[in-house]
Formats: sequence, C-alpha cells, structure tokens
Amino acid sequence: MKKNALFVLTILVATCSAHAPSIPELRLTPGEIVSGDKGESQIGSSKLAGVHTKILAGNPAAVGFYSILLFVPPHTTIQAHSHRDDRMATVVSGTWHFGYGTHFDEKSLKTLPVGSVYSEPGGVNHFARTAEAPVVVQISGFGPTDTRYFNPADDPENQKGAD
Repeated sequence: MKKNALFVLTILVATCSAHAPSIPELRLTPGEIVSGDKGESQIGSSKLAGVHTKILAGNPAAVGFYSILLFVPPHTTIQAHSHRDDRMATVVSGTWHFGYGTHFDEKSLKTLPVGSVYSEPGGVNHFARTAEAPVVVQISGFGPTDTRYFNPADDPENQKGAD
C-alpha cells in the first residue's frame, strides 16, 4: 500500500513539475509599458478606433486567466458597456475617469490617477473618458471576455455598418 501511494505521489510531482508555467515571465517598468509595443488586439476593449490592447498573459477569448494592457488615446469617451467576466484593473499611466451605469454620465465619473484600482463586475455596465493625456490600464480577468454595449447603437461595430 505504501509503495502504491509513493508511486502515485512520485507521478503527481513529476507531472506537475513537467508542465510549463501558465503565465510568461514578464518584467516591465512603467516607461517600458508606455513606450513599448502596444499590440493590435481589440479583445476585451471598447472596440473604438484608436483603443487597443496588448495581451500580457492568457487568452481573453478563451477559458482561463488573462491579463491585458488597455491603451486609450486622449479625448476618448467610452459609452456604457459590460463584460461577461469579473475584471480587476489598475491605472498604469494617465488619469482615467470611470463610472458605473447604463448611460454615460459625466457627474458619475470618478477621477482615477496612476495607481488607482477599480473593478468591472461581470454584467455591470460602466463607462469611461480620458482627458488631455492617453491612459494605460492593466486589466485581469477569467475569460472568455466580451464587450456588450448597453445601447447597441453605441457599439462601434454597429456604427461601421451604418456608414
């Protein structure tokens, strides 16, 4: 019995140690984040022109943990939308103006400077705006993620078809 238990334990340890890490080794300073490769992805973003993401870990379109950097240009307003997954975020650069609700409401925005943390609970509508400077936000969640605008007319993909 002890030999069987030891054999099973040995196999488990060998199997666990043989797996590759689930996230990459990554070290980025704030300057490297802002000046580095910004990526071309729109996964997990607002789908607005000029807004894009860089995937740091995982795959936001698949089941599992993911982490992205969201890059938002100056003078950008993101209308009310939600994501299916719970997400946590940290403002890496710039000043982010963020609020919760089904419609963009400037009075409901809270100013979040660098280092601020906020949540995007799954299915809860939220909106945001940048001012004179671009903003970078690091967002983590457990995918798959998506973006659903409260008002379908605000969805940039629907606006493309109207042109």
